[in-house]
Amino acid sequence: MDATERELFATSLQGATERHTGEALDAALDELGWADALAIDPHAAVSLLFERQGAANVTSSALDRVVLDALGLDGPATALVLPPVGGCDPPGKGTAVRGLGGGHLARCEAVVVAFSGGDKDIVVVTVDAKDLTLRRVHGMDPALGLVEVSGSVDGTSRSGEISRTQNEWEAAIAAGQRALAHELVGAAREMLRLAREHAVDRVQFGRPIGSFQVVRHRLSDTLVAIEAADAALQTAWDDPSPVNAALVKALAGRGALTAARHCQQVLAGIGFTTEHPLHHHTRRARVLDQLLGDARTLTHRLGADLVATQTLPALLPL
Repeated sequence: MDATERELFATSLQGATERHTGEALDAALDELGWADALAIDPHAAVSLLFERQGAANVTSSALDRVVLDALGLDGPATALVLPPVGGCDPPGKGTAVRGLGGGHLARCEAVVVAFSGGDKDIVVVTVDAKDLTLRRVHGMDPALGLVEVSGSVDGTSRSGEISRTQNEWEAAIAAGQRALAHELVGAAREMLRLAREHAVDRVQFGRPIGSFQVVRHRLSDTLVAIEAADAALQTAWDDPSPVNAALVKALAGRGALTAARHCQQVLAGIGFTTEHPLHHHTRRARVLDQLLGDARTLTHRLGADLVATQTLPALLPL
């Protein structure tokens, strides 16, 4: 996309995410041709949608499309079973399936599941949704609409088997991690905006609380965390390796949690109320951090790999 096309597309996506969520947002994205944009310019399509999705606190099936596209399954939109909370491994093992899905999964007749195969290969199959058990996950952020997926699928229930290598699976997870990192950055920016507005408007001791040093420090620390994650995201697109994707997902998760903590402190009592929108973003950030590897787990895994290989990955300039 050139600059003009990107601006028009960004404006259209902003309007869609401000007015719709869930199934309605999926329909709006289809009308806008987001899937076509994903095929033509993945960087623009993913960054523009997911950051606005995070800022507006809405949901869609776009994450499934991103991972499926990276797996080379770019046909009609189909639901995908994601790894369990905090994990990156295929949700299928043997005949057992255990993972997560978006709320749209309950509306689908066929579901794509990746199974761990022999010799480190991954087998991607289409499964009849009736063979899976779905349990709505209420938890911290019920508005996200996640479902827990479980079941036992034998060979007769599978169709359209496609073999993928472990490297191809890791590349697909990396694509999903970059998308989630953009969504976390979008949510963190919105939390910072809410906190800043409060700091400007709230007056104590005859002056705005934004003039107090402790408040300014919390807001500035939040901004630094967000900008660090955003800068790393750009480099992760320049070099879309699984290592860089895991790094940026961890940075974005940590940055969003930093934003949630500091912005809650700035907003004080009003930030705890359900009338104020902050709680929607703090809930969403904590759940998104857990999808496809949370910040703590990814950091520990990357550290263990560095110790095991005793080599450092090539670093790109930020």
